[in-house]
Amino acid sequence: MALSMKVKAVRRPTLDANNAADLMTANPVSIRDNASIREAVTLLIDKGFSAAPVIDASGRPVGVLSRADIIVHDRERVEYLSSASEYYEESDLTLRSGESLKNGFQIERPDRTRVSDIMTPVVFSVSPDTAAAKVIEDMVGLKVHRLFVVDDSGILVGVVSALDVMRHLEC
Repeated sequence: MALSMKVKAVRRPTLDANNAADLMTANPVSIRDNASIREAVTLLIDKGFSAAPVIDASGRPVGVLSRADIIVHDRERVEYLSSASEYYEESDLTLRSGESLKNGFQIERPDRTRVSDIMTPVVFSVSPDTAAAKVIEDMVGLKVHRLFVVDDSGILVGVVSALDVMRHLEC
């Protein structure tokens, strides 16, 4: 008795993109290298990003700032003044609600660190006409989640993320 089995042909996903320009998110949200950490945190949280390209005054990428960079900085940086000044010791620190701030009141020193101080200062980039297969090969080979796309002048014009690549797969 012969058994017959039907084997369904499996279609391999294909990439619907020719080059980096086809894959990239154009005009990416970026942050200036001289921005404060507070500004960077606000940007990442408000946009729901895990990282953002860091650019200089001319728009050229100089690094990447990720949530991990901020967490490491924050863990190592919290700093309080050793004691409250005499003004705070002698003043009535009662809020309108009647709550007093005297017990356990601490003064935090503002963090004046700039994005350029804690960013990852590595830029992996490709040009808009780099072949899509080469972009993916570079991302895998470099073990990165994103590549910057820069024009002939080195100005950031886009970002290709792993999610961008997945969006261009046809099954």
